[in-house]
Amino acid sequence: MPVPGPGYSITVRVEAPPSASAAGDLAGAIGRVGGVITAFDVVESHSDRIVVDITCNAVSANHARDITEALEVLPGVVVRKVSDRTFLMHLGGKIEVNAKVALRNRDDLSRAYTPGVARICQAIADNPDDARRLTIKRNTVAVVTDGSAVLGLGNLGPAAALPVMEGKAALFKKFAGVDAWPVCLDTQDTEEIIRTVQLIAPVYGGINLEDIAAPRCFEIEARLRDLLDIPVFHDDQHGTAICVVAALRNALRVVGKDMADTKIVVCGVGAAGSAIIRLLLRRGPADIVAVDVDGIVHSGRGDGDENLKWVAANTNRDNKTGNLHDALVGADVFIGVSAPNLFGADQVATMAADPVVFALANPDPEIDPLEAQKHAAVVATGRSDYPNQINNVLAFPGVFRGLLDAQARGITDTMLLAAADAIADVVDGDKLNASFIVPSVFDPAVASAVAEAVRKAAGTSHSG
Repeated sequence: MPVPGPGYSITVRVEAPPSASAAGDLAGAIGRVGGVITAFDVVESHSDRIVVDITCNAVSANHARDITEALEVLPGVVVRKVSDRTFLMHLGGKIEVNAKVALRNRDDLSRAYTPGVARICQAIADNPDDARRLTIKRNTVAVVTDGSAVLGLGNLGPAAALPVMEGKAALFKKFAGVDAWPVCLDTQDTEEIIRTVQLIAPVYGGINLEDIAAPRCFEIEARLRDLLDIPVFHDDQHGTAICVVAALRNALRVVGKDMADTKIVVCGVGAAGSAIIRLLLRRGPADIVAVDVDGIVHSGRGDGDENLKWVAANTNRDNKTGNLHDALVGADVFIGVSAPNLFGADQVATMAADPVVFALANPDPEIDPLEAQKHAAVVATGRSDYPNQINNVLAFPGVFRGLLDAQARGITDTMLLAAADAIADVVDGDKLNASFIVPSVFDPAVASAVAEAVRKAAGTSHSG
């Protein structure tokens, strides 16, 4: 199922004989091992050789090595260098700090720093709310992690989580003009995390929690929301939930079903799955059945985890038991935020007519999308190489843009649902079809629409 993509793009510099067939020989070798060439540049030309940079996409690091080896065995070809383009992008990090004001002379320095800055300090001391107006707090978010649940890779720790948090900060800036900064904490103690975030909070207008493992993430978010006067948003929970609710609203429009008549299976009851369930319940589906590694969640399982207890009490009206395959029988919708390759086309065939399948496990979904399409009316994944990519970048930049502009002190389900509706509405009736239920993450209308919806839901209009 995996196809070559830019995440494993390499540039290979090779020497080759200056024959008329050289380019074809090089391209043919790469094609035979499944590489996809995206650029072919002659960088040097001599009477006895040419030097070529070949850029191509691979499936994995091992596949990239296969491509290199396929070139090395060609007669007269020498591989000089192989560059991993993803690693090159990360050299030195992906973000930086720039001054917003000019510091050209002593007058500028006197206003930006001492002695003039003392007047600003005194103004904030007299009125602490002025920090939102006179400092970076107005437009700054902390991207906080402990590195305990990094992407699908697990507990890698804070240093290994930093590239993800840098990327998150870059996305905040790119899509919503929000200044975000990585805060990677060298602790996985719940109390230490809560206290640390509380101590650094005066600098920030919002806290984005990221890649913190369940169930600790639930307590950390809940307690920080009680302690702080700024919005606290766990993107793995609420960003995912917003995007899923938006996509499902449009998918149901495609298949002509009402939410009130829809039976939904949610596979995976960690941070993302639980938040999806909680937000979907606000939309009144006919039923939701949750499934985890131990099977269908029901009140008779005796789960000790507080999150699972809540899920059992608020889902599965008929108290079904069994496994995922049992849960899928007669269901209208499958939403997976769990693990790869859990079921196939035969199980989709047991679902209700015109089923909707959101297989969102990354990088490998719960079902091969091509298998799902044999019976499903609408299929979505978290991948960029299939239609209907459900990606949190549709939500979090605009959500925080709206929260910061509203100078919000918290975040509510009403705001989350408003964000979901805004994303869904970008795909109007003329655009909507089974292969286009959510907008592109690069659609400039998305972040502004989400921000406006969140501002309105917060009850404060943007004052500029």
